[in-house]
Amino acid sequence: MRELVVLGTASQVPTRYRNHNGYVLRWDDETILFDPGEGTQRQMLHAGLAVTPLTRICVTHFHGDHSLGLPGVIQRISLDRVPHPVAVHFPAGGQVFFDRLRHATSFWDQADLAVEPVGAGFSTETRAGRLTALPLRHVIDTYGYRLEEPDSRRMIPALLDAFNIRGPAVGELQRTGRLGAVRLADVSAPRPGQRFAFIMDTGLCDAVYELAEGVDLLVIESTFLAEDAGLAAQVGHLTAGQAGAVAREAGVRTLVLTHFSQRYTDPAAFRAEAAEQFDGTIVVAEDLMRVPVPPRLPSTDDRAAASRTEL
Repeated sequence: MRELVVLGTASQVPTRYRNHNGYVLRWDDETILFDPGEGTQRQMLHAGLAVTPLTRICVTHFHGDHSLGLPGVIQRISLDRVPHPVAVHFPAGGQVFFDRLRHATSFWDQADLAVEPVGAGFSTETRAGRLTALPLRHVIDTYGYRLEEPDSRRMIPALLDAFNIRGPAVGELQRTGRLGAVRLADVSAPRPGQRFAFIMDTGLCDAVYELAEGVDLLVIESTFLAEDAGLAAQVGHLTAGQAGAVAREAGVRTLVLTHFSQRYTDPAAFRAEAAEQFDGTIVVAEDLMRVPVPPRLPSTDDRAAASRTEL
């Protein structure tokens, strides 16, 4: 299963309808919690999510609406005795804040955390693919994250049948790249890896576009509307229109807008403003919403593979 579970969508302060930030990305065997704001534990309960499947926590920066839920989540990991290490990533410059939150109160600490702060050039391999982080433009150290699945090849059953390849022979062909005179390329098509990006509190900068480039699902802050663009630039945030323009220029497939200022009461205004810039799929995030990662697009070689089955 590949989906984003939205736990909270408010910026700075929660509202009657929006919790502080919190997002869980479920990607096959990897479950990543992004920016656990205050109330994350309870929102996970409402969403039907436990902490045990968590494999990784990623914090973009140490403003409270993105990190005040961290102590509770860590203590719950300890209480539930999560049986595997949970990696934790955050800006290295915020180590002092992580240390305070890690032991904010007294508890019987059984949590197995693999603490890996991020800095310029950060990259690590996960079960879902390569996770990278880039510095954004905000008033404190802030990083955005990008998850990129490696490219692979998809076997074409009709072509395997045409060459009478089945059972264990399929696995051997995948491992070695050749089975007798049959090459892997003869019975398969490229399978481009899927990509995800998570971009919070930032003004426009090169890293925003680099993180978003070609992703299937982009989660990005759109704190303000264009009427407050001056304020957005002053405090290091984006407007919905800017988020839409980023999605257009970066070739994003699905755009998820979130992190809304409490000053606005009509969510439709964010969609309308982003749609002026981006004609793809736009999701205006709501608490407890589930957003599926878009299905893979067929590669250009799929049609060629299909035509070969007719020969």
